[in-house]
Amino acid sequence: MEDKNSLYAQIVSPENLVYRKTPLMTEKPLSFCPGCGHGVAHRVIMEVIEEMGIQAETIGVAPVGCSVLAYEFMNIDMQQASHGRAPAVATGIKRCWPEKFVFTYQGDGDLAAIGTAETIHACNRGENIAIFFVNNGIYGMTGGQMAPTTLPGMRSSTTPYGRDVALMGNPLKITELVAMLPGTYMVARHSVHTPLAVRKFKKAARQAFENQKLNKGVSFIEVVSNCNSGWKMTPNDANKWMEQNMFPFFPPGDIKINGEMVTKTAKAE
Repeated sequence: MEDKNSLYAQIVSPENLVYRKTPLMTEKPLSFCPGCGHGVAHRVIMEVIEEMGIQAETIGVAPVGCSVLAYEFMNIDMQQASHGRAPAVATGIKRCWPEKFVFTYQGDGDLAAIGTAETIHACNRGENIAIFFVNNGIYGMTGGQMAPTTLPGMRSSTTPYGRDVALMGNPLKITELVAMLPGTYMVARHSVHTPLAVRKFKKAARQAFENQKLNKGVSFIEVVSNCNSGWKMTPNDANKWMEQNMFPFFPPGDIKINGEMVTKTAKAE
């Protein structure tokens, strides 16, 4: 009978490994809530950078909110920006070092509320950067308040009876909005809650970095995610609620490819 050490050595041998942590994620344990999509999104983006071999040539920009934690887990050069200012900071970095691969990693409160102006103007200018936008429809870090993307009727700590559109306005579909701007070259919406969804997001993330070689403008990718703690649900229930309620309003799929609007919309996985 083989001893445990021998069996372990076989399991972790390179030819038998089926999963490994990309070295572009730091050793620090993720501090996101269990079931949150941020950790998966982080890993996918870092996998793409590793596979492209551009670790030393990539600079990420993280603002505030849960997204700010990116620089603790991403083992690349990172810069923190003030609330909502990530596209402006990324613009400066890219203009100083046009050969670098530059991306922002932002949440809905940051990108679609206080950062709306920076987002729209960076997209309209056609800055040659990638923008990753994680939309969970709520201010997750600061107490679960209503965000610009909170759905009609959706409860939050500041809308305990649900978002009243007549009183609070409609949710902002900023991804569709920036797709209309001439400076965006690629605009898509994805999720990371199933293996198939992760593969689709990874393909889009790779394309976002490849697009920077073409100097064509902004690649903008929204990731619809859950906030199970803010939504007061288990991770599984939060994913089901996301599919049933978020996806009809924020449908995954390509919106703009190679500078051209497309009508293709992926079905929810």
